[in-house]
Parts: sequence; structure tokens; C-alpha cells
Amino acid sequence: MERQSTNDGAGTPLSATGRAILGLLGSAPRTGYDIKSAVDGSIRFFWAASYGQIYPELKRLESAGLVRVASAEKGGRRRSVYEITAAGRDALQAWLASDAELTTEMRDEGLLRFFFSDLVDREEALANVRAMRAHHEAMVRRLREIEPKSIQARDAGRRFPYLTLMGGIELHEQRAAWCARMEKELS
Repeated sequence: MERQSTNDGAGTPLSATGRAILGLLGSAPRTGYDIKSAVDGSIRFFWAASYGQIYPELKRLESAGLVRVASAEKGGRRRSVYEITAAGRDALQAWLASDAELTTEMRDEGLLRFFFSDLVDREEALANVRAMRAHHEAMVRRLREIEPKSIQARDAGRRFPYLTLMGGIELHEQRAAWCARMEKELS
């Protein structure tokens, strides 16, 4: 399968929150409240989303034809239940198979993709783990390239940039090692 970047069907790139919502809807229809509960009970440890992000994104996904909404009664109240459409499933699959560069912040898209890998075959899950490892190894190389200047700054009395750099190197080395272990687990 060719790896590609992801958009919403209208050519607009999907937001990270949109990708997370599509991933959650990939397993079951949910209300906005259900989506927030699922985020809080699972992916929030590496990818948080607030109601203020979820509801506008649901409307955008609906406008793009990636989700559809139905009204359902729950506990005597009318609620909007969102379900992924075929186009939404295609966009989700494209994102899961995307070779777009992964970002690592307090929110980790690679780990988010790994979390949803039950929705793709084992080979695609393995490709995702390999992509995560390659990203972390490239980050170590980039950080090592700037290490000499950071050492000069440390020697001139500015130690926190150096310590921060070392923390980044160690973080990415650890993440690459974890990805290598996951590759063995999935092989």
C-alpha cells in the first residue's frame, strides 16, 4: 500500500484533533461527550483534546462528509451521535498509512497512530512503528549536529540549553529503542 498524506476529502489537511476523532469513531459511533470520555480514558496520556476542540471539529468533519450525525434519545434527552462515513474511513486509513513527518510534543501523533493500529493490518502497524523509530533516530542525528554549539554555550556559562539538548537526545534515543522493541513484538 502506498503511503500518502491525509486530507478531509475537500483537499484540506485534517487537523490532529480531526484524526483522533476519526480514529475513535472508527471503532464505534459516539456522541461528543462519548468522544471526550474516550479521549480522557485512553489517549489523553499522549494526545489531549478539549470539548472546545472536539465539537467544532465534529462540525468541520461533518461538513467535509467524513462523519454523519444522527439524533438519538439517551436518558430521555436527544443527543447527536456521530458515525464515521466511508469517506471518513478512507481519510482515517490514509492518515494511518501516511508518511507525513510525525510531530512529538506533549501530544505524540506517532503514539496516537500506534494506539489505533488495531484498525489496520499487521504489516501497516509494523510500518507505522518503523516510521516512528526512523523519526526518533533522525531527531537524535539533528540534535547531535547542534551539540558542539551547545557545548560551547555550556562552557560559556549557559548550561540549560545544553541540558535541554541532552534531555531531547535521551528522550528520542529512548523512544527509538522502544520502537525497535515494538518492531520485534509485531514481527
